Amino acid sequence: MTPPLPRTSPEAQGLSSRAVLAWLDALAEGGLELHSFMLLRAGAVVAEGHWAPYTPARVHHLYSLSKSVTAMAVGCLVADGRVQVEDRLVDHFPDALPETVSPHLAAMRIEDLLTMRSGHAEDITGALMAAQDGDWVRAFLAQPVAHPPGTGFVYNSAATFMLSALVQRLSGQPLLDFLRPRLLGPLGIEEARWAANGQGIHLGGWGLHLTTEGIARFGQFCLQRGEWAGQALLPAAWVDAAVRAHVPPGDDPGSDWAQGYGYQFWRCRHGAYRADGALGQFCIVMPREGAVLAITANVADMQRVLDHVWTHLRGDMGAGACPEDPTALAALRARCEGLHLPLPAPGALAPRHPRKRPTCSRPTIWA
Repeated sequence: MTPPLPRTSPEAQGLSSRAVLAWLDALAEGGLELHSFMLLRAGAVVAEGHWAPYTPARVHHLYSLSKSVTAMAVGCLVADGRVQVEDRLVDHFPDALPETVSPHLAAMRIEDLLTMRSGHAEDITGALMAAQDGDWVRAFLAQPVAHPPGTGFVYNSAATFMLSALVQRLSGQPLLDFLRPRLLGPLGIEEARWAANGQGIHLGGWGLHLTTEGIARFGQFCLQRGEWAGQALLPAAWVDAAVRAHVPPGDDPGSDWAQGYGYQFWRCRHGAYRADGALGQFCIVMPREGAVLAITANVADMQRVLDHVWTHLRGDMGAGACPEDPTALAALRARCEGLHLPLPAPGALAPRHPRKRPTCSRPTIWA
């Protein structure tokens, strides 16, 4: 049984309980439906909450937050010397290539998949799902590559699927099985599942399910640059490369979707970075503050959630402990213990969850 993360008060780690309460107030006032959160500082949980009926044991579908975990699996392959980011994709799938290999497809590197610069003009995931023979790998390689790889950013979940296929081909194991002994087990992440396609390849770009604490542990691992409990699970150089901006920032300084993109990680304002998924699944890492915030949610406006994080949480984090405030701490604990989602009125239809990714600026950037 994995021991839980250590718990302490916000004040012990330089954050006031009133700031966390203000954050919860702002979320409620904005009608932002969170399902859970866990805030870590210096590796300790300083605040956490689960809106009933969600519980700490619940595993949540992380949507595209899955992508960042896939990137770490690729890092394990690189650390083992089984692949390099400069490798051409076609060299690893010679049996699935189309009859004619275009120059752009031939030039596509593993790094181009990691940075969403595959050269495709749009997200081609739908073409994979529509493949008549169910062979997503062959379908990916058959799609037109309109632009030179490495020159432009187009958010493309199919690219991440191919990274999962690469892990399975080189390791002989599906992505999750490969990660359990290498990463998830050492991190104490016991509850995990990953959806697969008909070929038995885990989806990579989506489909991972973790608990809220599992998300937080992954974020803390990233904050510690690949180290956990004194053991280097991944080289720090890989984590550093994954979370820096390979794709340059866009032209909207107020958007957390225009701060640059790394190896399946988004850069944020204030020197932070994150893994994120549709409807407000977040793993936010704040290196300057030594903090990690895990969130699961059902929100359409993901930017507003981040805005409140920067204003109420990050903006209140001090360098050392701050004075204890027993009244505020008691109020915060009572608030977190009583969190719940409103029950529908008798006879009312349950709200439908949006099927499309929420509105947020995912820039298309060409060099």
